[in-house]
Amino acid sequence: MNSAVKRYWPQYKWSNVRAMIGNMRRHPRRHTESIRDKLVVITGATTGIGYRTARKYAAMNARVIMVNRNAEKSELVRRELAEEFGTTIEYVIADLAHVTEIQRVGQYLLSLEKPIDVLIHNAGVHLESRKETREGLEVNFVIHYLCPLIVTTMLMPKYQRDRTGRIILVSSEAYRFVAWGLDLEDLQWKRRRYSGLKAYGAGKLAQIQSMHILARELAPYDVTINAMHPGMVRTESGRDNGRFYRWYKKNVIDKFSDSPEVSAEALYYLGASPEVAATSDVFFHLTTEEELTPPARDLEAAEALLITTRALLREAGVTL
Repeated sequence: MNSAVKRYWPQYKWSNVRAMIGNMRRHPRRHTESIRDKLVVITGATTGIGYRTARKYAAMNARVIMVNRNAEKSELVRRELAEEFGTTIEYVIADLAHVTEIQRVGQYLLSLEKPIDVLIHNAGVHLESRKETREGLEVNFVIHYLCPLIVTTMLMPKYQRDRTGRIILVSSEAYRFVAWGLDLEDLQWKRRRYSGLKAYGAGKLAQIQSMHILARELAPYDVTINAMHPGMVRTESGRDNGRFYRWYKKNVIDKFSDSPEVSAEALYYLGASPEVAATSDVFFHLTTEEELTPPARDLEAAEALLITTRALLREAGVTL
């Protein structure tokens, strides 16, 4: 911790925080043109931001593939969007908290003949207590960080062939809570006392750091990858947490939050607008570019995270 403070403290700027606060008052840029017949993949699309984003892309004539956990909800959304907008809506059922199912999704997407024009890694979770997957990995770490990393890595041969695509990571300003960087010796929160907020922020910081590595690997194929904070919006995140958290979210957080339609507009702009077609490895607050904190832009830390991640996955019997 002491070495991290010495490393990052001189790099912090109050102007960075002021810019973030100012961006909270900004409305997202909008793109109004159709992207007819483009293929869009969205994870976690039955509720909240993912659902509204699927509706937005369907309304703009895109072909949408949803990756969801619940088959019944997926079929209801598929039928609703197909009937309302007359476009092709499909879904894949997978629990993205488990590496084997993430890999299955990656294999399916890799097998598609049509290029994936937009891939939105939206699936997320907020937990009050530590939970493990069947591979023995912390759930928050898997969903927010490993899932986008594994799927995107598996799709590299497809992107190399198709030479097109935009990838968007639905991130969060909560990454700022990990002010001194990740604890690479305890990424799974086995030694430290688990904090839902800090674990969530750590997952998002890891996600952002991995973006730098993936952007470098995707650049030769003309594929972009960016992260975005979706604004303070009402979602069903944390619905499985304890009674107090659910009460606090309903009566405090949600009352000061916007509709997830705001996030959907931003995600459509980032996925469809020609203005950001060549923009990659950038963090957006909705649609406004924002400077990352020192740990989040540390390429050396990003490389170290990838090495540690590969070792963790090998222990779980997974090769990245």
